[in-house]
Amino acid sequence: MNRRDIIADPTIGNKAEAYEAFDDIPTNPNLSRTIGEVVAHRFTRREMFRGALAVTATTTLFGTSALVAPRSARASAASRYDFTELAWGNDETHHIAEGYDARVLLRWGDPVTADAPDFDVMNQTPQAQLQQFGYNNDYVGFAPLNAAGTRGLLCVNHEYTNEEVMFPGLGRQDRAGFAGMTPTLIDIEMAAHGGTVVEIERETTGQWQVVRDGRFNRRITPLNTEMRIDGPAAGHPRMRTRKDPEGRTVIGTLNNCAGGMTPWGTWLMAEENFHGYFWTDKLDADGQPDLTEQPEARQMRRYGVPGRWYAWGTTHDRFNIDVEPNEPNRFGWVVEVDPMAPDAMPVKHTALGRFRHEGCETTVSTDGRLVVYSGDDNRFDYQYKYVSDGRVGDDRAANSKLLSEGTLYVARFDADGTLVWLPLVHGEGPLTAENGFHDQGDVLIDTRLAADLLGATPMDRPEDAQPRGDGTVYLMLTNNSRRTAGQVDAANPRADSAFGHIIEIKEHNGDHAATGGTWSILVRCGDPDVADVGALWNPDTSQDGWFGSPDNAAIDAEGRLWVSTDQGGNWDKTSKSDGLYAVETEGAQRGTSKLFFRCPVGAEMCGPYFTDDLETLFLAVQHPGTDGTKSLAGFGRESTFEDPATRWPDFDPSMPPRPSVVVVTKQGGGRIAV
Repeated sequence: MNRRDIIADPTIGNKAEAYEAFDDIPTNPNLSRTIGEVVAHRFTRREMFRGALAVTATTTLFGTSALVAPRSARASAASRYDFTELAWGNDETHHIAEGYDARVLLRWGDPVTADAPDFDVMNQTPQAQLQQFGYNNDYVGFAPLNAAGTRGLLCVNHEYTNEEVMFPGLGRQDRAGFAGMTPTLIDIEMAAHGGTVVEIERETTGQWQVVRDGRFNRRITPLNTEMRIDGPAAGHPRMRTRKDPEGRTVIGTLNNCAGGMTPWGTWLMAEENFHGYFWTDKLDADGQPDLTEQPEARQMRRYGVPGRWYAWGTTHDRFNIDVEPNEPNRFGWVVEVDPMAPDAMPVKHTALGRFRHEGCETTVSTDGRLVVYSGDDNRFDYQYKYVSDGRVGDDRAANSKLLSEGTLYVARFDADGTLVWLPLVHGEGPLTAENGFHDQGDVLIDTRLAADLLGATPMDRPEDAQPRGDGTVYLMLTNNSRRTAGQVDAANPRADSAFGHIIEIKEHNGDHAATGGTWSILVRCGDPDVADVGALWNPDTSQDGWFGSPDNAAIDAEGRLWVSTDQGGNWDKTSKSDGLYAVETEGAQRGTSKLFFRCPVGAEMCGPYFTDDLETLFLAVQHPGTDGTKSLAGFGRESTFEDPATRWPDFDPSMPPRPSVVVVTKQGGGRIAV
């Protein structure tokens, strides 16, 4: 199926769904040893498909009593999560477990600076949006401003925009050839991307409020925020453009998905699906980009550039590869922002590699070095980690240099359950001039191509990776509908994996800087009562508790794992809205999941982020009322500005759905799920 067919597909309800459907087509040619094949070698294919694997895995993970004990007896095992499970479903609003409040803190368009105008959805302007909360909030981080943690800076990524529910009278622009996207609307879109830093305060009532005149409040956007490029690719000839002949500064960041907070309190913004923002006017007979004259054609094909899913390149030359072929090389990085220095220029750290970063979670090794985990969110792409040369200290400026000098690794998952981290270093192995890598800058600009040559394991869309202090890491593999039966392996065990799975890594000697370790599968997602799905949960998991498509995750102060989901337009395969789940990782309850929060229809669950005292949980509800609305009983059509599937969170007939950050607290106060 080509791009034209996907756009015309009547089952696809919006541009974002079409964008993701097109990205189902992998760009990785290195599929000879996928994660699915690795899993298959750990358990024979005959066992896999006859169901013996489920028995073997169940007894291995949860003990033989899981097969024989009655549910009432098994349920006596103590859960580490103290809350009454929420019932599953899908409707126009959000729901939270009994005994908790979930209150909207920030919505798209809310003023975030002292002089910002109030939101006027019918009269949007780029100037107003640059001072208002952006669209599609994804990652949420928090930097305390006082010892009690009652004041702090909320740091929020804004991933992308849904123009069909964002602007009145516009509709699907991918089907219209972006004919309705005027220069003003494009600039509003650009101003709604990027990120927001805003001061918040917990009042004596226990409720959190935005501090409108906070001196740290600011927006970061691809429209007007200048950024510095550092690391081995800074100044590289392939990073230079007409407006930046030195290749050391760039305007903005975009498609910021998950992220992270460093140990010294700076915010890391991960640039994910940057390829979709680039344009070309040169198309072949099938309507696909014609790259025959492009000097960067090889890597553009590997990265999916240009995607032509946004019309920015029609009014901003830097997003048109016909004019600026090097501009895509300046995106796909990790950006560091100091939220406590509002005048400081953000930094793109090229040492962390260029790919579709899903998250950039940090931890510290046993000898004090910084370690950053990041997945490349594409079917059949890779899991990475970065280890700094120096050690984390008390000097904030010195700490930021740790993101410039270090080694990037890519993961190989072997069938015997071992993990090897392969260094991406110029001159080592195949990473030489003979293979197109003339220096370390080339290795990092073309990280995917370098990882292909090293023989990394192609994964089922590696999304968030959450490290725990004991050397454990949890990898969210969200799904891969393109994996065939012949491509299954030990670490990606299912063909046509619509529901995904979670891998648990144990780094050698509990050290996150180790170059090897072991791995196992924590859960295989989907409905455990449908044999063909091949799901694997602890038998204590209820019908409310199982889920599909793990995406973002968090480790709370108790060391417990929380997982949020993103099923996209495929939630009809589970009939459940996306939500937040508590997943047991230890003891007799290992592999059990419980539903804590669920989103309104069409929304994705992002975040989550707990304060250190565990009394507050920040959640991001992204693109409400958009994905899969054709499957919603009683609605059954595409969602538009004038006719949305929900008007959450305002439920105002004059207002479309608005992506929002929700703050969760325990009624009467106290620690969450404790």
